[in-house]
Amino acid sequence: MSVETTIREKLTQAFHPVRLEVINESHLHAGHRSSPGTGESHFRVLIVSALFTGKSRLARHRLVNETLAAELTGKVHALALVTHAPGEDAR
Repeated sequence: MSVETTIREKLTQAFHPVRLEVINESHLHAGHRSSPGTGESHFRVLIVSALFTGKSRLARHRLVNETLAAELTGKVHALALVTHAPGEDAR
């Protein structure tokens, strides 16, 4: 299973998002010294979930990072997050 698929599945199961975008940006970092060159190391995630209601941005990011802990200590080098509750601006 691809890293992108794993991220999508774990976030879907944990947060039941009303919107989820998982974008592989690894090609933008190809050749960088810290890039592992796997083609699945840099991701951008936008997630909108009711579970984020009333939580700070830091708390939301911690929840996502805990959910993806195995990937973040292994294959994923960088993860950019945009986390919102329903009704918040999710552009």
